[in-house]
Amino acid sequence: MKLGAFSVSLTVKDIHKSKAFYEKLGFTPFAGEIEKNYLIMKNGNALVGLFQDMFDKNILTFNPGWDESANKLEDFTDVRDIQKHIKSYQIPLITEADESSSGPASFVILDPDGNPVLIDQHV
Repeated sequence: MKLGAFSVSLTVKDIHKSKAFYEKLGFTPFAGEIEKNYLIMKNGNALVGLFQDMFDKNILTFNPGWDESANKLEDFTDVRDIQKHIKSYQIPLITEADESSSGPASFVILDPDGNPVLIDQHV
C-alpha cells in the first residue's frame, strides 16, 4: 500500500509568526495562500502545512498519487483501496470516501491517541 506524500498539518494561532519561524528552519512557501490563512511550507522532502482557524487539532496527512512536490505518481494506491484496507481492520472512519467514485477523494481516521489522519487524494 502506497500512501503518497506525507505532511503534517498544523493548526496555528498566527500564520505570519509560524511562517517566519519555519523559514528560520529553512522552509520556504510551496503552496497555499497566506491571505486565506493556509500555507504549505517545504524543506527538501519535508512538508508542513500551516492552517489558521481551520482545524481544531494538528493532522497527519498523506496524499496518494502525489510525491513531495505535488507531482502525479504513475504508480499509487487509490484512496478507496486504502480505505477498504483500513475497514478490513475495523478501524472506524470519521469521514469516508465514496467507494463508487473515482479521482479525488479523502477520508479521515483517528490514531489510538485521537490524532486525526487524513488520506487526501487530489488526482
